[in-house]
Amino acid sequence: MDSYAPLLERTRVPQPSLQRLAVISIFEKLRSAPSYIDSDSDPGTDAISQCLHSTSPAVVDQAVRELCRLVTDSKMELSRGLLELQSAIEGSNSRFVNVFVKAIGFLVHVGFQKNVSLFRVESPESHPFVKVLSGGTEVHSELVQQVLLFISQNKGSRMVEVCDFLRPFSNFSVLRIAFSDSSASSFVRHLISSTASLCCSFPREAMPVFKLLMGCLRYYPQKNAEDFKIFINIMEYMVDAYTVVLKHLVGVPSLSNEAQLCGLELLETVHSQHSDHHKHFGGSEPIVELSKRLLVVQKELGLPYIPELLLLMSSLFVILIRSELEHEQLPVLKLVLFLLKWKNENEYMVGRAQCDLSEELLFVFPVINFVSSPSTSVKEAATDLLFMLEKVLVNFAIAPKEEPSLQGGFPSISRPASIIFRLLQQLWFQDQSLSPSSFFLNFASTGKTDVKEMNNGSKSWLSQLGDYSLWIVERRKSFLPISQSQEIFLTEMPLLLSAIACGLFMHHSLGCAAIDSLAAIGIMDPKLGVTMLLTILFFNNIFSSKGIGFHDMLLKLLGMLPSLASHSVMIPLVVQTILPMLHENAKPVLYATATRLLCKTWEINDRAFGSLQGVLLPKGFNEFMSERNICISMAASIRDVCRKNPDRGVDLILSVSACIESRDPVIQSLGFQSLAHLCEADVIDFYTAWDVIAKNVLGNLVDPIIAHSVCLLLRWGAMDAEAYSEASRNVLQILWEVASSRHTGHGSLWAKARTSAFEALIHYEVPHIEKSIPDFKKRNLELLISETNPGAIRTMEEFEVKIITYEHITRRRLIKEKKVMVNKIEKLLDVFPQAIFSSGKNSNSKVLPGAALLCLSFTPKGVSYQGVSKGSQEVHTRYENAVVEIAASLQLSRNILLALLSLQSWKPFMQRWMRANISSFNAKAPTTILDKTSKAANAILKSMRRIAEESIPRSAENIALAISALCVVLPPEAHAVKSTASKFLLNWLFQYEHEYRQWSAAIALGLISSCLHVTDHKQKFQNITGLIEVACGSKNALVKGACGVGLGFSCQDLLTRFEAVNDSNLGQETFKMQEVDLLGKIVRALSQMICQLTQSSSDLLESLSSYFPLNTYDMGTVMTSELSSKNSDDLEEDIWGVAGLVLGLGSSVNAIYRAGAHEAVLKIKDLIISWIPHVNPSVQNSSFHDERSEIVLSVGSCLALPIVVAFCQRVELVNNSELDHIVGGYMELISELVSVKKSGTFHESLLMASCTGVGSLLACILNEGVHPLEVEFVKGLLELLRKSYSNPYPPIIHFGGMLGVVNALGAGAGTLIHSYPSMISLQTGYEQKESSYIMGPLLSSPACEPHLASLMQEIFLVAQNSDDHQQQQYAAWAISFLRHRLWSKEPKELQNFGHHFQTDADGSKSVSQSFSEDSTVMKLSLWLMQLNYSGPGVISHVNTVQTVLRCLSQAPRLPALDWGAIIRRCMRYEAQVSELIPLDSNLKKVTLREECLQFSLAHANQFDSLLSFLDEISELSRFSSLELNLQSHLLSHLEDLIKIFSGSRLEKLFDDITVYLSSSVSSHQGYNPGQQSLLRVSCWKGLDHCLDEASVDSLQYITNIEKCMEVLFSLLPAVQSGGILGVDQVDSKEEWSEAINCLGKSRRGWLLDLLQVLEADLVQGDDHFIQVAKKIQARARLVKIDSIPLTELGRLKAYILNTGSHGIWDVLIEVVAALQHAEGIVKRQWLVDTVEISCITNYPSTALQFLGLLSGSCCKYMPFLILDRFTVLSDLPVTLTSLLSEPNWEFVAESVVSRLWTLTERIYNWATHISHADDSYSSSLHSIDKSENAMAAFLTHVMYHTCVSLKDYLPLEKQLRLANMILP
Repeated sequence: MDSYAPLLERTRVPQPSLQRLAVISIFEKLRSAPSYIDSDSDPGTDAISQCLHSTSPAVVDQAVRELCRLVTDSKMELSRGLLELQSAIEGSNSRFVNVFVKAIGFLVHVGFQKNVSLFRVESPESHPFVKVLSGGTEVHSELVQQVLLFISQNKGSRMVEVCDFLRPFSNFSVLRIAFSDSSASSFVRHLISSTASLCCSFPREAMPVFKLLMGCLRYYPQKNAEDFKIFINIMEYMVDAYTVVLKHLVGVPSLSNEAQLCGLELLETVHSQHSDHHKHFGGSEPIVELSKRLLVVQKELGLPYIPELLLLMSSLFVILIRSELEHEQLPVLKLVLFLLKWKNENEYMVGRAQCDLSEELLFVFPVINFVSSPSTSVKEAATDLLFMLEKVLVNFAIAPKEEPSLQGGFPSISRPASIIFRLLQQLWFQDQSLSPSSFFLNFASTGKTDVKEMNNGSKSWLSQLGDYSLWIVERRKSFLPISQSQEIFLTEMPLLLSAIACGLFMHHSLGCAAIDSLAAIGIMDPKLGVTMLLTILFFNNIFSSKGIGFHDMLLKLLGMLPSLASHSVMIPLVVQTILPMLHENAKPVLYATATRLLCKTWEINDRAFGSLQGVLLPKGFNEFMSERNICISMAASIRDVCRKNPDRGVDLILSVSACIESRDPVIQSLGFQSLAHLCEADVIDFYTAWDVIAKNVLGNLVDPIIAHSVCLLLRWGAMDAEAYSEASRNVLQILWEVASSRHTGHGSLWAKARTSAFEALIHYEVPHIEKSIPDFKKRNLELLISETNPGAIRTMEEFEVKIITYEHITRRRLIKEKKVMVNKIEKLLDVFPQAIFSSGKNSNSKVLPGAALLCLSFTPKGVSYQGVSKGSQEVHTRYENAVVEIAASLQLSRNILLALLSLQSWKPFMQRWMRANISSFNAKAPTTILDKTSKAANAILKSMRRIAEESIPRSAENIALAISALCVVLPPEAHAVKSTASKFLLNWLFQYEHEYRQWSAAIALGLISSCLHVTDHKQKFQNITGLIEVACGSKNALVKGACGVGLGFSCQDLLTRFEAVNDSNLGQETFKMQEVDLLGKIVRALSQMICQLTQSSSDLLESLSSYFPLNTYDMGTVMTSELSSKNSDDLEEDIWGVAGLVLGLGSSVNAIYRAGAHEAVLKIKDLIISWIPHVNPSVQNSSFHDERSEIVLSVGSCLALPIVVAFCQRVELVNNSELDHIVGGYMELISELVSVKKSGTFHESLLMASCTGVGSLLACILNEGVHPLEVEFVKGLLELLRKSYSNPYPPIIHFGGMLGVVNALGAGAGTLIHSYPSMISLQTGYEQKESSYIMGPLLSSPACEPHLASLMQEIFLVAQNSDDHQQQQYAAWAISFLRHRLWSKEPKELQNFGHHFQTDADGSKSVSQSFSEDSTVMKLSLWLMQLNYSGPGVISHVNTVQTVLRCLSQAPRLPALDWGAIIRRCMRYEAQVSELIPLDSNLKKVTLREECLQFSLAHANQFDSLLSFLDEISELSRFSSLELNLQSHLLSHLEDLIKIFSGSRLEKLFDDITVYLSSSVSSHQGYNPGQQSLLRVSCWKGLDHCLDEASVDSLQYITNIEKCMEVLFSLLPAVQSGGILGVDQVDSKEEWSEAINCLGKSRRGWLLDLLQVLEADLVQGDDHFIQVAKKIQARARLVKIDSIPLTELGRLKAYILNTGSHGIWDVLIEVVAALQHAEGIVKRQWLVDTVEISCITNYPSTALQFLGLLSGSCCKYMPFLILDRFTVLSDLPVTLTSLLSEPNWEFVAESVVSRLWTLTERIYNWATHISHADDSYSSSLHSIDKSENAMAAFLTHVMYHTCVSLKDYLPLEKQLRLANMILP
């Protein structure tokens, strides 16, 4: 300091020159001084500071100069010099401020010239000019001068760099206005105006400067009118300067284009400041004037109209819509007119007309709105503009637009004006490719809890707009509250929406929908009424022009007129518009149209009635008699008046009369309809009117049009029919005449007339109809079965149901039933036991053992059945003795058929023994029924085992079979007894040294295996495995055959139930696979043994192997070689062994079918058929004498084929021709066997088997009641059976013939597997129509009754007395089978062994139903029962059968017929008659089969046969083979099944459905996606109805339903909320709709568990993610219907927003849709949380998309927005800004914008480093996933513009950082 002190002292001398010299000396010394005293040292710094802060002007001036020289000479750093000068400003006198500012300006210029990078400041505060600006207002003037000087000094090629340097300073200058006093705005005005003026001196370099100024003006704050005024003033300077520059550049093409585009940017800057609140600061007039000045100068200078002006047009459209004052409207109209003229004068229109959509379309409606303005100037301007627009529309219609090519990349940032035009463009060009759900308007659901409406995506945007508008109107009419967004929609949006709808009038496919939408908007906003009227007139003029192909739109447009009448003020205008068209000289078509329009106007507003009444006077029909169209129009209007307001219709009664008196059928019919409406309202008495008009009716009924209308009138005579009996009788006869009319011409018209006649008849009481119509019931039935028109049939159905209901209500309660005649067979069977057994004694039990087992009871008469212990041991002993006697007398002779007969006979014996033992126990014993049963069974089994061990072989065989019979009659709960019996018989089975034990035990063991308890899996597996092992290892053919039969029995219980295995699905599947494997082993073992025993059919094993692949068990290794070498002669001795194998194979078909191997069933059927001579179609006239080994298979095949055929017939795997062939083959075989004189084991066995089998075959076919057989053929077959037992053959053959006869009658002898129903009764009680065919049980056939009685009498005589004891025994045994079957009272599960029908144990549900013979139900039932397609006569139409079924489905009760057979016959009817008569092409295939199912569901509670039918068809194996629509029908009617099935059966049903839907091998996997979706939709519907039936907590099978729903939910297709709407997506919407409806009714706890989402689940790219997305979507939809609270969706908020946007887009849409009906506070919280999460999420695009969706759905621009994952982002600056400006959202705006800024900085820094290829930075510091990198730049632009729109909520420093961001 001492070094500079003398010199500093000199600066204080009073001489300025000396002061300057002192300063010069100081700085010279600083230049050369050593480092410790140089300028950077403390002494040097202090010296400089003292000089700069001196009070002497000379010192300060010279110090500043010397300092600048130091910097210029590089003796001091530039930054140091600037710092010293800036510091000096802060403490200096105001006189010296300009000196310092100039010095700073000089240094900035010097530094800029040396190195531009020196001024790349990190923050705006460090900018040298910004620091100067903070020095106070004194620096303003000089600072502006320095800025201008800086620009001037650096102009030229460096102008862009100059502007980049000045940008932080200019932004700071503008932004600080909001935070400073008025001086800041004055400075900015001075700075910008001066800078703009400076540009005029260098026009070629001016464009960067203009862009700099426009950039900073975008941030100009406008908090009041003064700010807006200054902004306009600044812009005026800008426009003036731009005009000067443009004039200089217009001659340079390369620069003029850039200048014109710069002018557009200037326009955009001006218009960007125009918002809703700015209209209070001066309106839009200044902005429009500035715009016009800019555009006028461009046009005057000859510049072309460029496409970029579209943005200006869109902005002007918004301004015009919002303008309310005349002085605002007029400039806009003039400017738009100016632009249109400029555009038309330019070549732009010529080159671009084919591909661009004209933005002028939006102006049509607003301009028409101003045409009605009272201001002359506005009206003139609007008229001129409308004239220009009309030309545009005409050219537009002539030259339709082509769809522009889609541009790739991200969309541009949206503005309100661009959003509106974008919507118009999307609707115009992409109306077919965009789904209706691609618009935000789809969020505006009209029903919160309406799932159907919620998912209705089929309506277009225009339709949704119209519906939404009308919905708001209805709510306002009903005084219901509407939300704030709906209030804004109602007040601010109608004009905008009307403009879009009006713009679409010229669209060829959307025009009609646009007119409807505009009409709805007009109803919503009455202020637009006049404009709507003018719009109609305007477009009416255009559409009427020549060369315009819109003539069809004229009527649609005129039809909009009446809707304007909804507001009373518009009535005079609308009427005055219509009345000129009703002038006398008007064109007829125009007059007729106007009449209808006036009528429609009246319908909306009654004030128009006076005008309408004047048009509809009666004289009009005379005046316009020659103009038919006018008269029809008048008549139709009269009809509408009578319908809408009958009181007004009375005023037109004379006109109605004139219509009726007209000779024109159409006018007359309209008159009758008018009178019908008046009679309906009872303003005119029907019969009074009828007396007047009756004469006009009777002669005109030949015309179908008049007949139809007359019927509409006559229905109202029903009210007073009783009071006017004679007149009503005539009326009814007229109706019946029309209903029964059959005219050849005008088919559809007469069908319509018949339909209306029946509709009228429905209104009359049935007694009146019956009295008025002679022989009504007969004629009614004839009419029903002769009608074929679908519409008429439907109405007739209602009529029949009315009659049925009446007959049910008025039925006689105690009607005497018709006595059923008892036939001779029944009498014979009734006296049979007394005839062959001695009275009171059982002495004949040894003589007739088989009959004794079936007929006799060995319980002493003295034993009481009330529980007394006396005689209990005696009962047991008597039965033991009977067992010993009968077992010893009943010889099986190594015959498997006899063994089966024996086993079948032991069953009733064991039943009686069990009942006797249970009844003889002491009633005082504290035991339950089950305990008594187990005790009795154990006692019997103990005795049987003892007797078996002690018996001779012949007896032991029978006792082994009796043990199995005991197990069959025991209840499932007695599994301990069955297990003991199984172990005992297993021990016998492996005693290879005892043939009698092995073969009897094998059959018995198989039977026991089929009736074990559901939990005895181990025992069942042991039994079956043992049978396979013995069968493959035994050397005895009989044992092998018996094992085959046992294995066949075992198959009956395979794959039938899995519910008791395990509660888990895995346990069920494991058990099922074990049983499938076991079934495969059985089939392979049987087929392999057949192949090896017979040395033939080598392809059998191979053909079945494909269905059941070989697993670990190899049967071939244990097969003996000795039997494989046997020849056919040896096998004939063991023919029953081979027969047993075939019988076992045939018995396995039902299990194979359940396994899903349907082709294997057909293969086995074909194989068995091929083994029977004459039945095999490939072997014609073959003799059983052939040496071929296959012949030995024929015995077993004859017995097995009825079992297979019965099953195949039941599951529709055999056709009618095949059945005829099989029965015919049997007949030929028996005929040949009977005619051949030969003896021998094989011949006897084959004849016995064929006779027995053919009887069973006849029973299975006829009892099924589906396939008819000729009477003569059946009689011929019965005659052959007679020969077989009457000719001199061995007794065994006689036995076969007798068995054939009784089996044909339904005895079922030898068949323990009944796949066909038993007979209901011997006689139905109802006469059957005489026919040459039989279709039903033989016993109920009158045609065969005499012949059958003769046969039975012969067998009875043999049984009663015969010289041949064996023959007598067999005859008695055969009759006993038939008697037992008909008289048996045993439980149903014993009669239908093998058919596990699970129902409540309430016995038969069929009760006696008494019906009179002429009742409608009886007639329809008998007609249906006698339905036949193969007999002679007329074949009934399928439609008729359907109708009869539908009628009977609604009948309260039915007569006791074999409804199971009737329905099975109807199920096949359509396919059978389709080959004979053509079906209507418009009928859906298998509709009749669906009606059969519906009928069965309706009456299954009354008839077990129908319940059995439904049980069968619901089995998984059968269900999977049904047609698609039948499967769908059953699934959709699950609620009916739960009413008729038991709990356990329902559990199995739902488990089967679950398996079917989830199995990868199910047949439904062969369906296309649409068909699969149809099945799932049906299932959802069915489950939904099930949950409606009862409380979900009370259903015992709810767990099974929930498992089914889990599978269905997993199969739900992924939701696609937008994009192209295809067929699959339509199916998907319906499926989701039904799923949500069903899930919403389930248990809350289970539902939340199903939809639980874990954080680990949301892994992008994982296949499981699709299921997780569905869970979230389901939660959202359930929230919408209030099934679960919104909080359950809120818990997933963070998870959802931290997921990749590509996979979660549809989920976001669903969540936002769910939030639509939430309270405002909830929505605001979601908005705040979303912004917070976006600051930390790895996927910011997801959070921003959700933010865009939520903002867009809640803001006022919602109707115009498009649902697109990128568009919602580009719209965010508009939507979020609009939302936060609303009063309900303002208080969260500051917190939202604050977090939004944090996100903006995060994304900006991330994007900046990505652009510099620094991925590691973004990954490590920002935690943003790399998949987002592609969107970095786009997201940056979105966030930047959003923050700019919301900048007023940010502090100055953040606004500065925002303004200085350099976007990538």
